[in-house]
Amino acid sequence: MELADPTFNALRRYTKALAVALGYRDLLTRLHSDRVQGISEELGACCGLSKEEMNALGIAASFHDIGKIGIPDQILLKPSKLDAAEWETMKTHSEIGETIIAATELEGSRQAAHLIRHHHEHFDGAGYPDGLAGTGIPICSRIIAIADSYDAMAVTRAYHGARTHGQIMAILHRETGGKLDPELMRVFCEVVEFSKFKAVKA
Repeated sequence: MELADPTFNALRRYTKALAVALGYRDLLTRLHSDRVQGISEELGACCGLSKEEMNALGIAASFHDIGKIGIPDQILLKPSKLDAAEWETMKTHSEIGETIIAATELEGSRQAAHLIRHHHEHFDGAGYPDGLAGTGIPICSRIIAIADSYDAMAVTRAYHGARTHGQIMAILHRETGGKLDPELMRVFCEVVEFSKFKAVKA
């Protein structure tokens, strides 16, 4: 998809190979990233973001999990829940992703990398890697967090089945104010009902 900003178009072109690489490493993660990008852009469009913020959001959402390239196979592809040590390793993927995107040294890459680093921060400050809270978390990272959470529950994984839309929304409501931004969740509740990425099951 071509973006209006030539800076971010260049970044998207030159990072396309990374998306292909991630697809070969873990196809489920690649497909998940595509859907998270779509959901994030739908939500972002309803949040009054600037054109530059929307461009950065699209790139960051597309590559929010690119750092999983650096996670060992026995953890990344484990067909069951991770133990505590494995989870600590998995959590490094947001910082690895930041490093990978920033290393392109293309204009706009550091902005996108910053958003990737913080997409697992929680609104209440209990997330990672930096324990940011509230509006101290970039708004685009807060948007990606909602999209990421929704889609992760909407598809079947080795360790859980696909949940219905109603089940997902019930969980997200419980996480609102803790993990997720309440105001963005209010907007998301409206956006998702008309989204093409809404969970197939009712």
